[in-house]
Amino acid sequence: MINSRWEGYRLADLRKDFISGMTVGVIAIPLGMAFAIASGVKPEYGLYTTIVAGIIIALLGGSKYQVGGPTGAFIPILLAIVLQYGYENLLIAGWMAGIILVLLGLLKLGTVIQYIPRPVTIGFTSGIAVIIFTGQIAGFLGLTGLEQRQSFVGTVLELARSLHTVQWGSVATAAVSLGLLLAIGKWLPKLPASLVALIGSALFAAFFFGDGIATIGSEFGAIPGTLPKFQMPELTLEKIIMLLGPAFTIALLGAIESLLSAVVADGMSGTRHNSNRELLGQGVANIVTPMFGGIPATGAIARTAANIKSGAVSPLSAVIHGLTVLAVLLLFAPYASQIPLAGMAPILMVVAWNMSSRRHFIQLMKMRNGDSVVALVTFTLTVFINLTAAVGIGLVLAALLFIKRMSEMLTVNKVFPLRATDDGEGSGSPAAGDCPLVRIYSVEGPLFFGAAQYLLNTLMDTVQSTPKALILELGRMPFIDATGEANLHMLVRHFQEKDCLVLVAGIQSQPREMLVRSGLYSRIGRSNFFARWEEAVDHVLARQDMSPCVQCSSCVWRSGVGREGASVFLASDPSCAEESTPLGQTADHG
Repeated sequence: MINSRWEGYRLADLRKDFISGMTVGVIAIPLGMAFAIASGVKPEYGLYTTIVAGIIIALLGGSKYQVGGPTGAFIPILLAIVLQYGYENLLIAGWMAGIILVLLGLLKLGTVIQYIPRPVTIGFTSGIAVIIFTGQIAGFLGLTGLEQRQSFVGTVLELARSLHTVQWGSVATAAVSLGLLLAIGKWLPKLPASLVALIGSALFAAFFFGDGIATIGSEFGAIPGTLPKFQMPELTLEKIIMLLGPAFTIALLGAIESLLSAVVADGMSGTRHNSNRELLGQGVANIVTPMFGGIPATGAIARTAANIKSGAVSPLSAVIHGLTVLAVLLLFAPYASQIPLAGMAPILMVVAWNMSSRRHFIQLMKMRNGDSVVALVTFTLTVFINLTAAVGIGLVLAALLFIKRMSEMLTVNKVFPLRATDDGEGSGSPAAGDCPLVRIYSVEGPLFFGAAQYLLNTLMDTVQSTPKALILELGRMPFIDATGEANLHMLVRHFQEKDCLVLVAGIQSQPREMLVRSGLYSRIGRSNFFARWEEAVDHVLARQDMSPCVQCSSCVWRSGVGREGASVFLASDPSCAEESTPLGQTADHG
């Protein structure tokens, strides 16, 4: 049962929500501006996103502690859209992504997003981290004259071309910011490290370098101390068609990251989120936010975790976080213009380092299996191509790997009777030769398109001479799909055309229903389905002339029913005349 987001809320909890909301709001201010700048837009757009999307996601989302806003994972995608289509079209793409997210929520597809394999998630997360980190090198070094590039290779080449423009004042400012980040994170974890780093680096730069360091004000102009006016994006059919691809990419990543964040929140708080409602909340937030100039938003894992650690009790804390950012924007916007860009670069570098999943990625690489390949390919494509191609191809590879593994679960075993030993025990070797009367094969595992041909080939190759009866023991076959049914149908028809009676034993409910719907159940005949293989054997023996079995050189079947109702073996060989052994051993002929 999903816990109510407001269940048992008391007035005393308001104080806890207020403190946690204020704390997360302070953390979100520098991150919002840094994410916006790295995405190729003005820093205030990140603040607008933090305020509007943060409040809407808190009120309408499906996670009790989710904190929404701009995130680092969006940086490569948004930067590419801005460089190719411009800021105005980015707003339209974000608006369209919101509609897609709402549709995903209404169609109850929230749980489907959770089925994305972990190697794919780790691969593209690590790739995004590399792109973010690389993109901040220029700011850290104070390089000038660079052109923003969409591709990773282009960015690296541009950095190499501009290395001679290093400004050591920027390097010193960035080093101060980085030192404060690491020191506060280690020794004073309750302080908002990113905000202290920004203030500290700004004071350092102003004291030692004056106007010699690039700041937000010098690069982007003053940050306005108000929210922009509500304005609908200018939509045209041409723009909608042009931006469908970017919109789907934003929606996919937004859904993945928001639900991952919600899962993290569940693990930390012991609650359960509603994935479909979370997508609805994220969708509405991304529909409304562009109307205030904001960029796409999603659930922020780090801020959500900080919200819980700060003592949040309800979604009200995330609402207060948004209001805190709004208050800071209204009161202190002029001071933000003095923040040095070199002081912001280490913040995003640390964000990239923390989101890189480096330990999990290295662990996957050490496994040296199919999952390693999926993660590596997804990572490589994210860095050198784009996220859309990376996730798409990663999912295809993961699906193929899954199909291969599932197909290997299917085994077709030829069942042998046991020749009794001299002391009468039934643990001897399999009886020599094949019985011309009855053959039994046990099929274990799911019979689906990835394994269906294996069943057909195995039985066609193994059954060299056609018996009077073929028993298929399907008690351990839990599932069959249309391809599996078609190949089984072909197999049954092949033996029936050779006057071989086909019987089925122990079939489970789903395969039985499938055979009924396809008509194969009728072709085999209702009377030829049995709960146990022993009953199928007795059915065959009761209908056959057993006189030729007396001259048979193999110890196989004996007409009649033994103790406990199980068929027993024909004792034409003296070594098994005293006591025979029920059928029970299988030999893998897969």
